[in-house]
Amino acid sequence: MSEALLKVEGLKQHFPISRRFSVKAVNGVSFEIHSGETYGLVGESGSGKTTIGRSVIRLYDPTAGSIRFQGREISGRLDKDTRAMLRRDMQMIFQDPMSSLNPRKKVGDTIGEGLDIHRRYADPAQRQQAVGAMLKKVGLSPAHAERYPHQFSGGQRQRVGIARALIMDPKLIIADECISALDVSIQAQVVNLMKDIQEETKCAYLFIAHDLSMVKYISDRIGVLHLGYLVETGTTDEIFSHPIHPYTKSLLSAVPHPNPEVEKRRQSVAYDKNASGVDYAQGTEHRVGGTHTVLGTDEEVARWMK
Repeated sequence: MSEALLKVEGLKQHFPISRRFSVKAVNGVSFEIHSGETYGLVGESGSGKTTIGRSVIRLYDPTAGSIRFQGREISGRLDKDTRAMLRRDMQMIFQDPMSSLNPRKKVGDTIGEGLDIHRRYADPAQRQQAVGAMLKKVGLSPAHAERYPHQFSGGQRQRVGIARALIMDPKLIIADECISALDVSIQAQVVNLMKDIQEETKCAYLFIAHDLSMVKYISDRIGVLHLGYLVETGTTDEIFSHPIHPYTKSLLSAVPHPNPEVEKRRQSVAYDKNASGVDYAQGTEHRVGGTHTVLGTDEEVARWMK
């Protein structure tokens, strides 16, 4: 397998709240993403999904660990060339399509801001053409470049956010809950658009979401996050067909079934980390087949696999 586009090893992100206490949002998370791949990151609210995305793109300074992007270390102090490479080749689609857009800027200026900063056009006509072409690619009209964010629907605003990320032709896009604020029908449109763009540009996605059915649809591999720890990773088929960690089983059991007869018989599996006696800090990563790994002690993993 070729070298990973993004390789995260032992990432920790702690937020001090006083001299004596800090919130340990992410604790020693490791994963990698290859070109053209979609890596889904799932978990309950507060598990650290968004924090990982913001740490990877360096909106936060990581407390510890290594982040390598295109072979370069980006977890420490960034020199000018590395910073320019990171801002050019890694982009983010934010959760709220309204608050992530400047309400006082026309969307054409918002989309073209990356081109302005990195001087990627010869004249204003070339810039206008690039912005118009990107708007068409995401299903909008070039004429929409003259409108303001409040003049769009939620789905259209998210398309603007996608266009802003794509204008730099990035190698990796971090999609942070980018469909959670949208109606179900619009979610499908946006996800299908992202898949079409990936086929065309060969970009990679770090897809952060709550909706397990959508993650199953778009992801090649999945990481399950709980309380800042990556408790299980594997291909989509490995996670959905053969879940091992009790937290993963609990998550999957909560997914509603479209068949009403099956839904009547569905029983959710409760998981209480404290009651189960699981200590994530004592666990190690166990490979259980293929790319499938699970976090736990030898005894716990043996018990879960029975």
